[in-house]
Amino acid sequence: MTNTSNLPSTASGDLKFVWQTFHSVNPKIRIRDAAAQLGVSEAELVATSCGENVVRLDGEWDQFVHRLAEIGPVMALTRNDHAVSEKYGTFRNIKFHGQMGLVLDKGGIDLRLFMRHWHMGFSVETEGKHGKLRSFQFFDRHGTALHKVYLTEKSDINVYERLSTEFASDDQQPLQWTEPIEPRAPDRPDSKIDLSGLEEAWNALEDTHDFNNLLDRFGVGRVQALRLVNDDHACRVSTSALSDVLHMAAQYNSAIMIFVANPGVIQIHSGPVYTVKSTDPWVNVLDDGFNLHVREDHITSAWIVRKPTNDGLVSSLELYDRKEKTIAMVFAQRKEGEAAPEAWHSILSTLLPAGRTA
Repeated sequence: MTNTSNLPSTASGDLKFVWQTFHSVNPKIRIRDAAAQLGVSEAELVATSCGENVVRLDGEWDQFVHRLAEIGPVMALTRNDHAVSEKYGTFRNIKFHGQMGLVLDKGGIDLRLFMRHWHMGFSVETEGKHGKLRSFQFFDRHGTALHKVYLTEKSDINVYERLSTEFASDDQQPLQWTEPIEPRAPDRPDSKIDLSGLEEAWNALEDTHDFNNLLDRFGVGRVQALRLVNDDHACRVSTSALSDVLHMAAQYNSAIMIFVANPGVIQIHSGPVYTVKSTDPWVNVLDDGFNLHVREDHITSAWIVRKPTNDGLVSSLELYDRKEKTIAMVFAQRKEGEAAPEAWHSILSTLLPAGRTA
């Protein structure tokens, strides 16, 4: 639920003026980048237009997600600091179990939702290159964007307007309360990690979904674990590995899964990729129905990670930034109960030192 009551009355006017001035000088800047340069959150900048082209929303976000199915075809956008995933499709097969949600439009929008992080929402109309852009935008308590849903030419604008009205908050002040981001707790010293126990438990994995529980059980950070375990479990590779894998997947028409996540959403592309382009510093996939943009210069470490499962060995490419936060992960697309295709292992093997295989 939004809260603007504890902000000074001049804050919105001051920020609105600063944002308008900044934008007039930097008309092509993305709002997320502008927020970082201005030292505020993206949600605070969005909120300065409440009462104009922005409507602050309120209500139960899981109910809102269910209603998104009524709009028809849309573009779902999920990003973190270094990667953006844009997937076209329809909100279908929506299920919630407590604070966790699932959207599964086969071949289209595929989301895992963690609703405890969803604290703010807005409907936003802006002018784009090809006319008006209409979107729903959701943020965490720090004002950081979690997920955005953009209308397409095939979307139902009447539903968009109806939802904007039905879920409109009583508070449309052009200012937004956010909480400061707390620094990440440092990993425990390597010497405190039960490495032999960690590797033994790693070898006993039966499902990749159990991996986070394994890390919690041993009190070890994710990259810390990759760094400490033997190379049969995790092997560091070049930071150009993502570009290499995408180009090879396109060349050999290999179906892959690309995960881009933040605390509130995991967005998944499943299938082949076709058009892979590098526009320094970005690595891009520019396909019909799916776009990916990753800042290659922000990849501090890349790892081939192997996890045993009941279906056989599951190998992935995992990418991390300098703060050891996940940028993206790439897996082979496979059916439940089946092993990953040999072509995927062959692709990953090209990234490894001579003599090693994935």
